[in-house]
Amino acid sequence: MRGAGNEGPEADCGQAGGRPEPEPEPSDGALSVDVPGLLAQLARSFALLLPVYALGYLGLSFSWVLLALGLLAWCRRSRGLKASRLCRALALLEDEERAVRLGVRACDLPAWVHFPDTERAEWLNKTVKHMWPFICQFIEKLFRETIEPAVRGANTHLSTFSFTKVDMGQQPLRVNGVKVYTENVDKRQIILDLQISFVGNCEIDLEIKRYFCRAGVKSIQIHGTMRVILEPLIGDMPLVGALSVFFLRKPLLEINWTGLTNLLDIPGLNGLSDTIILDIISNYLVLPNRITVPLVSEIQIAQLRFPIPKGVLRIHFIEAQDLQGKDTYLKGLVKGKSDPYGIIRVGNQIFQSKVIKENLSPKWSEVYEALVYEHPGQELEIELFDEDPDKDDFLGSLMIDLIEVEKERLLDEWFTLDEVPKGKLHLKLEWLTLMPDASNLDKVLADIRADKDQANDGLSSALLILYLDSARNLPSGKKVNSNPNPLVQMSVGHKAQESKIRYKTSEPVWEESFTFFIHNPKRQDLEIEVKDEQHQCSLGNLRIPLSQLLTSDDMTINQRFHLSNSGPNSTLKMKIALRVLHLEKQERPPDYQHSAQVKRPSVSKEGRKIPVRTQMSASPGTGGSNTAPSTPVMGVGDKPGMEEKTQPPEASPPGQHDLGRSSSSLLASPSHISAKEPTPSIASDISLPIATQELRQRLRQLEKNLIAFSEDGSDPYVRMYLLPDKRRSGRRKTHVSKKTLNPVFDQSFDFSVSLPEVQRRTLDVAVKNSGGFLSKDKGLLGKVLVALASEELAKGWTQWYDLTEDGTRPQVVT
Repeated sequence: MRGAGNEGPEADCGQAGGRPEPEPEPSDGALSVDVPGLLAQLARSFALLLPVYALGYLGLSFSWVLLALGLLAWCRRSRGLKASRLCRALALLEDEERAVRLGVRACDLPAWVHFPDTERAEWLNKTVKHMWPFICQFIEKLFRETIEPAVRGANTHLSTFSFTKVDMGQQPLRVNGVKVYTENVDKRQIILDLQISFVGNCEIDLEIKRYFCRAGVKSIQIHGTMRVILEPLIGDMPLVGALSVFFLRKPLLEINWTGLTNLLDIPGLNGLSDTIILDIISNYLVLPNRITVPLVSEIQIAQLRFPIPKGVLRIHFIEAQDLQGKDTYLKGLVKGKSDPYGIIRVGNQIFQSKVIKENLSPKWSEVYEALVYEHPGQELEIELFDEDPDKDDFLGSLMIDLIEVEKERLLDEWFTLDEVPKGKLHLKLEWLTLMPDASNLDKVLADIRADKDQANDGLSSALLILYLDSARNLPSGKKVNSNPNPLVQMSVGHKAQESKIRYKTSEPVWEESFTFFIHNPKRQDLEIEVKDEQHQCSLGNLRIPLSQLLTSDDMTINQRFHLSNSGPNSTLKMKIALRVLHLEKQERPPDYQHSAQVKRPSVSKEGRKIPVRTQMSASPGTGGSNTAPSTPVMGVGDKPGMEEKTQPPEASPPGQHDLGRSSSSLLASPSHISAKEPTPSIASDISLPIATQELRQRLRQLEKNLIAFSEDGSDPYVRMYLLPDKRRSGRRKTHVSKKTLNPVFDQSFDFSVSLPEVQRRTLDVAVKNSGGFLSKDKGLLGKVLVALASEELAKGWTQWYDLTEDGTRPQVVT
């Protein structure tokens, strides 16, 4: 009878709220009696027997006892059901996927049920839509009061620059998904990833009266993952100290210019091009550059704008095996080998390996070092290509989560290449921690073989972080009583970087951050020179031995430095920090198995086939926050001493920018994004994870009933035009699916057309059979003409169409 009192909601939820009964304390004397417990038990027994005795004493029917027991059972069952519903609701809040899968079998779940790590945020889109007119007012104010004066002061040729019209259009920014990080983050910060998409029919007109030049922007498209960091969290209102915004990787950007040819004829701008301008704008938005907005006055804004990197990733790019042979001869009749090379990306840092000629199992044995600022959500991306005279062929890709690398510290594995039928890549990855003391420096120098006569070359033992603040009392330069245009050049060994130019001032304020990889801080120096850009003369210089930092507190110096060969009171304010790169080797049991988490890439191979070997040279320096040069450090099998082929971005040859196209030109290719999980496409609602999963299930389950041109089936592909444009440049094509009547293409395509214009167009889609060389089986499998005048075009839709001979009267398959 005692157990009856423990039933209820607490018992159903695993007695989460119940209290364990205290155990009687043992005693060494006579037998002890729990008098209160005995009395409580007698009282409960009396309370249960009293109704039975009363019924017999009053001569009532025994049915009253059954009725009371039934009522008691119903009450307890009702309380139990309520407690069960409460427990399920709490479990659903904690882990929705686990709760659903426990309650429903996997085979009973419909195909459209999906558990993405990115959540939709329609409430946020509605809020942005309501605020959009006021956001446009702020943007117009920003253009006229901030950007316009900055452009006028940037160059004497632009002194008459002005914006004549700033209209961001009626289409607001859209947030396709939100991801909140709850693991591996500081308790005093909140990290959000917003998948944003903006397709605006804006009008921004500018004028340079001095050269009678007018230009502008008709539309802007930008798609990317924007990270928002709320830090530090504080105990007073507004609860958040500052807001930082940036892109983890370069967003897909397209700008429809008007009068660009006239603009690029102006002196000082004639070395630019459309592609380079897009690269400059994109790089301003990408990590380590960030926009930081302080919300309280006590926050140190410099630390938030230019944080110290989380770590350094050392990438040993060793070898590959069993790659595809892409080179062919005699129109594909004779198969050859490949000339493979690799492209390695960490954020906006891009590295390129050497090309191995005629080899399907190449050995590169190269090492690269990359800064990692935000590892939650940041990946190591590797792509292999076959070098060709016209267009490089795709050989495979790989994407590794840097959180896994940080946990393991050291990975030495063979990875299977994605998006290709075969191929493996051998990598050795090292996560280097930034140490604020020099206790491990001697061991690190010994590990990287930092010899005495090779102080400037080889692997890095430390990272130098320099924050350039301002200068005071600079001399006038060659002309007396005239303010100079100062800039700062910094170099460590063979590596040099340069600040922005500040015009017509003797007390410039830069507020820029720079990083240098250091081979041996005991023997290297930081050389600084302040120059006048207008007269190309020196305004002062400074030399700081890095060994001085080794004996400083926290290996950091924050002060005003007096310049040599300058004015009597000329000073330069800087904060310099040195951090030792230490590999923490963790002790593992002999049978320990580790494997980095390999993600599926978010960009399809069709979108990557544009040669990217010249992305590093095609993007001029953007200032702001500069990272270390993106170049190989040394070969694994080579001796230390190989020079780094780095130079300031401004020192690249004039023709170097024309060698290839940058990643911003991906928008000009037939496809640039595919909806791969777990990082879905952000181009439209159709590519969100739920819609993607549903579309894939339908593609697998439904037959397409294409015509078979041979016994083995057909080789279908899809050709598209956006009518009335039937030029070759406006054609879009998918890849060819060999010997199948049920092809799955899983590709996406872009047409650079504004929304009002596209609603007057018709999409011409034709399914064709490719056939082989000199084959007679080439032909049309079917065609459909899709009118794009629907009001749902902005939201997107997914449906099936019947293929006809001429494409007329498409019918929706139900």
